[in-house]
Amino acid sequence: MPMFQPMFDVGGGGHVLDLETAVKDGVLGGGGGGGIICGVAAVAVAEKLDLKKIINELDLSSDVPSVFICPISLEPMQDPVTLCTGQTYERSNILKWFSLGHFTCPTTMQELWDDSVTPNRTLYHLIYSWFSQRYLLMKKRSEDVQGRASELLETLKKVKGQARVQALKELQQVVSAHASVKKTVVEEGGIALISSLLGPFTSHAVGSEAIGILVHLNLDSDSKTKLMEPAKISLMVDMLNEGSIETKINCTRLIEMLMEQKDFRSEIVSSMSLLVGLLRLVKNKRYPNGISSGLSLLKMICSHKQVTNMVVTIGAVPQLVELLPDLNPDCLESALFILDVLSNLPEGRSALKDCPHTIPNVVRLLMRISESCTQYALSILWAVCKLAPEECASTAVEAGLAAKLLLVIQSGCNPVLKQRSAELLKLCSLNYTATIFISKCKLTRTIQ
Repeated sequence: MPMFQPMFDVGGGGHVLDLETAVKDGVLGGGGGGGIICGVAAVAVAEKLDLKKIINELDLSSDVPSVFICPISLEPMQDPVTLCTGQTYERSNILKWFSLGHFTCPTTMQELWDDSVTPNRTLYHLIYSWFSQRYLLMKKRSEDVQGRASELLETLKKVKGQARVQALKELQQVVSAHASVKKTVVEEGGIALISSLLGPFTSHAVGSEAIGILVHLNLDSDSKTKLMEPAKISLMVDMLNEGSIETKINCTRLIEMLMEQKDFRSEIVSSMSLLVGLLRLVKNKRYPNGISSGLSLLKMICSHKQVTNMVVTIGAVPQLVELLPDLNPDCLESALFILDVLSNLPEGRSALKDCPHTIPNVVRLLMRISESCTQYALSILWAVCKLAPEECASTAVEAGLAAKLLLVIQSGCNPVLKQRSAELLKLCSLNYTATIFISKCKLTRTIQ
C-alpha cells in the first residue's frame, strides 16, 4: 500500500498541503524571506552536517513546526518513520513502544494490521533543511558578532571619552548575548585591555560598562590579581555606593569573583564604605536581585573573621533581622548564615539581644524553610537565650519557641539539631512550673 503522507494546515488560512507540496513551495521556511530550500549551495553545505548535532546546538524555541515533533517524546524527529495508520514517529521511540508489548498506534490507539515501519524520507529532508538553514544562519551571525567584538576591542585601544563609553556599551551587549564572543574577547586579550581602563581617574560611565563586561568573562588568576589593585577596588566600592542598580549588582558579582582567588586578602574588603554600600543594596526592597547579590557577597565577607566586627559596627544585625520576614528562601538562608556568624561575637550577641524583633522573627523560621535555616536559627536563639536566659527565654517561649522545639525533636532532622533543641528547651523551661510550661508547648501555638 502507498505510504501515507501527513497533511497539515499552513498559515492558519485553511489551506491544507501535503509534505511534497510543502517542499516544493517552501512554505515551512522561516526567516530571511526564503523557504526551507534556500539555495543549492546552502543545502549542499548542510548535507555535510549531522542532524543530531544541529538540533543539539540550536536554541530550540516554540516556532518548530509541529509536524517535525515526535508525538511520543515531543522532541524534533531525526529518523522519522510512518506506521500503517499514517502516523509518523521517531524510529527509536516507536520501536521502544513496540518492545513494551504495545501493538497499537500511540496517537490513535488503533490496533496495527501491519507492524512494519516505513522511513519517511520526505519529512526527513524537510526537517533537515529547516534545521540546517537555521544552523547556518546561527553560525553566520556568530561569526559576525565575533568579528564585531574584535573591531570593538581595537576601537577601545584608540578612543576616549564618550566614544569609549559607546564602544564598551556595545561590547557589553554582545558579550552578554553570545557565548562565542566571550571566548573571542578572552583570546584577543580583552580582559587585560578592559581591566586597564579601571583606575583612580576612571569615570563611572566607563567603569560601569567595563565591569559589566568583566562579570561575564572567565577571569584567570592573573586577571583577578590585577583587578585587586587598591585603585580598582576603590572604584568598584564607589560605584557600589553611587551607581545604578545594575552597576551595583555587577560590582558585587565582580568582588565576589575576586574573593574566590586563593591569595585574596581580607583587608581588600575591610572597608566601611563597601560594607555600608552592601547594606544599602540589601535593604532596597524594590530590587530583589540586588538583595540576593548583596547578601551573597556579605555572606562571603563574613567568612573572613577580621571583617565581622566591622559588619556588626555598621548596624547590620538589626537591619538584617528586620528584613527576615520579607526574604525569599535563598536570601533567608544567606541572612541567617550571616546572623549566625555574627552571634559568635560578643558584640553580635548583644546586638541580637537588643533588637526587639530578633526572637519572634527567628522563631517563626524554625521548621519552615530548610534544615540549614533551622540550624542557623537554633544557633542564633541559643546564643541570645544563653546571654540573658531570664529575659530572652521567656520572650522566646511566648513567641512559640517551646512548641517549635518539640517539633524539631520529633522530626527526622539531624541528631545534632535535636540535641541543641533539647538543650534550648531545657533552658527555656527554667522560668516556668511544669504545668505552665506544658501549656506553652501546645501545637496550636506553633501553628499560630
